[in-house]
Amino acid sequence: MATTPDAAFETLMNGVTNWDLPKEFIPNELLLTGETTFPVMVNDKGQVLIAASSYGQGRLVVISHERYLLHAGLAPFLFNAVRWLCPSPEAPILVHPSLASLVNILSDSGLKALVQPEPGETLGVYCTDAYNDTLTDRLVQFVKRGGGLLIGGQAYYWASQHGSDKVLSNFPGNHVTSVAGVYFTDVCGSRDSFEVSKEIPNPTLYVKCEDEIKYDQQQLLEGMSVMDIETQAVPCQLLVHGQRAFPLGVDNSFNCFLAAARYGHGRVVLGGHESLMLSEAMLPFVLNALHWLMGPQTGRVGLASKMKALKSLLPNSSFQWSETEHLTGDLSVFCCCSFTNIDPKKVEEFVAEGGGLLIGAGARLWGHKNPDSDCMTQYPNNITLKCFGLGITSQVVKKGSFPVPNPQVIDYHIRKALAQFESAVYSQNCILQERWLMKLVKDCSYMLQMTHQRISIYDSVKERALKVIQHEGFPRVSDEHPILKGSPQAFLLFLAYELFKSGVDASQLLPPPSLLPPTESPMVIKISRDNRSSWVSTGLYLPEGQVAQITLPTEATNANLKVLIGCHTDNIGEAKTYYRPPVMTYIYHLNSPQKNISWLYGGLLYVTVPNKYNRDDVSVTISGAVSAPYFKIGETTQEEWKDLIKSSEAPWGELATDNIILTIPTECLKMLRDPYPLLQLWDEIVQAVAKLAAVPFPFKRPERVVLDKQISLGYLHSGYPVMGHISIAEGIIDEIAIRSHGIWGVAHELGHNQQKGRWNFPPYTTEALCNLWSIYVHETVLNIHRDQAHPSLKPELRMQRIKTHLNMGAPLSNWVVWTALETYLQLQEGFGWEPFIQIFADYRVLSNLPKGNEGKMNLWVKKFSEVVQKNLAPFFEAWGWPVQNDVAESLTYLPEWLENPMKMYTPEVTE
Repeated sequence: MATTPDAAFETLMNGVTNWDLPKEFIPNELLLTGETTFPVMVNDKGQVLIAASSYGQGRLVVISHERYLLHAGLAPFLFNAVRWLCPSPEAPILVHPSLASLVNILSDSGLKALVQPEPGETLGVYCTDAYNDTLTDRLVQFVKRGGGLLIGGQAYYWASQHGSDKVLSNFPGNHVTSVAGVYFTDVCGSRDSFEVSKEIPNPTLYVKCEDEIKYDQQQLLEGMSVMDIETQAVPCQLLVHGQRAFPLGVDNSFNCFLAAARYGHGRVVLGGHESLMLSEAMLPFVLNALHWLMGPQTGRVGLASKMKALKSLLPNSSFQWSETEHLTGDLSVFCCCSFTNIDPKKVEEFVAEGGGLLIGAGARLWGHKNPDSDCMTQYPNNITLKCFGLGITSQVVKKGSFPVPNPQVIDYHIRKALAQFESAVYSQNCILQERWLMKLVKDCSYMLQMTHQRISIYDSVKERALKVIQHEGFPRVSDEHPILKGSPQAFLLFLAYELFKSGVDASQLLPPPSLLPPTESPMVIKISRDNRSSWVSTGLYLPEGQVAQITLPTEATNANLKVLIGCHTDNIGEAKTYYRPPVMTYIYHLNSPQKNISWLYGGLLYVTVPNKYNRDDVSVTISGAVSAPYFKIGETTQEEWKDLIKSSEAPWGELATDNIILTIPTECLKMLRDPYPLLQLWDEIVQAVAKLAAVPFPFKRPERVVLDKQISLGYLHSGYPVMGHISIAEGIIDEIAIRSHGIWGVAHELGHNQQKGRWNFPPYTTEALCNLWSIYVHETVLNIHRDQAHPSLKPELRMQRIKTHLNMGAPLSNWVVWTALETYLQLQEGFGWEPFIQIFADYRVLSNLPKGNEGKMNLWVKKFSEVVQKNLAPFFEAWGWPVQNDVAESLTYLPEWLENPMKMYTPEVTE
């Protein structure tokens, strides 16, 4: 028995060489929503005309016109279909009287069939049309128990009599097939062109059929004009990806926090936090939701533990309540926050056969605890929810009050938006709604997570998205060809990245790469516990699209080692214009002894080591990459450096000590004949940084400075690594220039890296205290006095800032950047650098520190006074600090700071 969709498709198509359809019968398009569904016949428009699926223990084949079941030209396929549907070779094959002549077609193929008005008790195959309402429950249970159903019909004539917006829920055939995620629609199928596919074909992204969703929205939102989530717990964003799923609450960026879906005979309502179901403000909605979920059923409403409050919140409702953690047979609706202890298949069948679910849950905490996991497929609630076309992401929406969606307008939906983009690419006279594109980027990231599971309705999204990239060509971005945020080209950039993340090989996205010659022998990188919390440079570069191989001992595969390709870690997705791809790095987890790696943009290679790594001398072997210019002080000789610079075709290289690593464009490194004096100087600089911060030296991990053509913030910013604009390259690798003119910007960012929240008072000192390190480096290492190190430190400017601040009344709101720095400079000029070093050391061991700025500032007043043995309360009060009376009193035992520089700005008070 074929058990996977691919194997089932192969069985169904065995020996089928053409689709011989009778031209006089117009089929309807089939809509596929179930995870077990897959298309069998798709026309050149992407419309599904034959599909297969399963439900419970049984199977279905659905054909888009009943007359196709009576056409001898389809005999090879019909034979395969019946054989695939048979639970056993001896199982009976029964045919409804409306399809009596099918018996002869099957007989001619060697299958014995009998005409019978309904399926028997013995499991076998039943063949019927889609117009009979009397057998619905019997057929659903027949398939669920293990029977096979071959059913054919078309719904467009039925729709003309009953309404197009009733087809999906009320057309007789859909009462049966919908439980397996297959729907007859009233959309006419094109008969112009059919090809027999060798693998499961890709259907259209979005079936443009009318639905009763607008009525559902209207019922669910009756009496509500806004969704007010200003005072509630912040809900998570939801992914609404099923075609029968729809939003009920969205913020101003189309991020959905409340949604609903129809599934089979049942219904689902989902909120991104349980507070959406349990707050007084949302009770009108919850009451609407419970009535909608109940539908025609009359059973009880089950309340899991976290939903028990609903019973007291809705005391006057007519519902019968039942407190339970399980899906029992007497329930019509189940309300919960988690499916942890319930079989997902049981939940799916409960809804498919008419049950209702009310769920409130968020994935924010789960995402925080599992940053490397796929939320859509690994977050426990999503394992159950995704079959309903819904998912919970780990991202939250913004608080606020938002108007409810217009029930007459089904707005943003990922499938609709992606289909619209696809149509625009292929120039099918479709107007692209650019306002959807940034939302579509995020949703595609989540949607493509689900393609790892080889489910046709998700895989088809990936395949069609890939064809768009291949049609347009891989987008290139550079200084000469920038790309605007929110443009179609920008979306293609993000889409290519998400496709690669989902498992699409780089060779399918990129043109054939120009391969660079790899190193003659594999490179072996030794990893030890000394490398914890760092990137280990390999001295290798992986060109874009080129494949390298990583091997490591089996026993190290659980050590959480990773390979990072590229060092330009800034995501510049929020920039208005891109001059390089927004995401330039990619990480592979080394969780198997062998791994092939590649990346769309290439990059320097690093092994990243976790904080708790505790092994020694693990060998990571890399082959297939090319040598990059890499100079490590004390290890690389000048001759080796010359050879690297001369021969390397890698665009980036590195200069390294044990304490700092500079990542520089190769073209800039070529002017550096001997890196040794430069790196000696940089070692002195970072040693000074460590000394002022009172941290051990050498560092536990080297600081990194990486240059880039575009970064996420400013011209330089702190972090690991410190990121800087590529234009500063010459200034940080020219030893003479550094000694002559200084290195203020990089020292400023290294200072940021040493700032600690316990003695930083944001926003006042955020851009002030870090400058202490710049001044310290310039004066103690480079012999450049502070008034020469930065133009803002000219004596006359410093004096003017003090006067301005005091003339304003010394408000804290003005005590920022250079003005705030002046306070600390006066202390340094009065007492030297040693008190700062001592107090930074003291702060490292202090406990029970205050959290607010006022408390932290008073602690600093007290501690600094104690270190220098002077009462500094009057000094800080002169600057406008909120010195508390008890702190000022506690310092009166210390002598006055007679040299207090603020005295000259403060008039003497006489009795």
